[in-house]
This record gives sequence, C-alpha cells and structure tokens, in this order.
Amino acid sequence: MKSIYLVMSQTGSMLSRTIKLISGKDYNHISISLNENLNYMYSFGRKNPYNPFIGAFVIEGIDIGTFLRFKGTECRVIKINVTDLQYELLCSNIYDMIENRNDYKYNLLGLFLAAFNIHASFDNKFYCSEFVKYIMEKSDIDVSVLPDITHPSDFMKLDNDVLYEGSLHNYSKCYKR
Repeated sequence: MKSIYLVMSQTGSMLSRTIKLISGKDYNHISISLNENLNYMYSFGRKNPYNPFIGAFVIEGIDIGTFLRFKGTECRVIKINVTDLQYELLCSNIYDMIENRNDYKYNLLGLFLAAFNIHASFDNKFYCSEFVKYIMEKSDIDVSVLPDITHPSDFMKLDNDVLYEGSLHNYSKCYKR
C-alpha cells in the first residue's frame, strides 16, 4: 500500500480571491504529490508566477514558482491510500506528461465556465482539478464520487486523511521525518 497527497490551496492572489468569491470555496487550486514532503507537486496553473492568465502543466513546490511568490498561501493536505500498482501507474502517467508537457495546454475557458457549472473539456487541455481527476482516473484510482465539473473541494469526497491545514510554508516545519 502506498499514499499520494492532494494539496488544496488558496494563494490570496487577485485571481484566487475572485474565484473564491464566485465559488464560495476556501480553496481554489489543487495539486498532486507523490510524497508526503511535497518536494514536487503537479498541476495545471500559472506558467509564470506573475501572470495568472498564461497557464500550463506545472511542477510546483512549496518554495518555487507561484507558492514562493505568494508566501501567505493557505492549504489543506490530504493523504489518499492507493495500491502499489495504482501508485506505479500514477508515477508513469505523470512522468509521461512531464516528457510531453508541450502537448498539453491550460483550459482557461473550461475554468471560467466551471464557475458557472458549465462543463467544457477539451483533449489535452486541463485546469487544476480537471487534471487531478483525469490523472487519478487514468491511474485506475476510483474517482467515481467526483462530479463531472470538479472543484478542488470535491476531492474531500474521496476516502482520505487530512494531514494538515494552515500555511503552506509552515507545512515543511510540521513535516519532519
């Protein structure tokens, strides 16, 4: 048995505050990590921390990119248990996306429409929660409880353990193993 980690976050940027206002949800971004220390998190988000409108498949970290810029980021980290095979598939699928990252685009239209509960998906285009659901499903992890239009908070419906809630930058101080 292995574990994966989902990181729901709220950077406090102008765009994230707007999304929070529209959605009414505490967290409006989600990333997936293959280890508890969150060295690397994978998602679709800002390609450049200073431009919220150009997105891409991104490798995130607590002290790099957007999370470095927004040091006041709040988060919830949840742990989901998976089988060894599911974990291996997830690793393989993520590494495949890393190798082929130029084939993937950010689904800005889908993100905008999701705020109004309108589903708009396109091949090889994702926003963050759409990506996390897709990559888990592709890795044979059961996400059937998630709605078609998935928001970060929907992942709480999965069988999970909440490991941490608070400042993302303080998470590393709590994680000492």
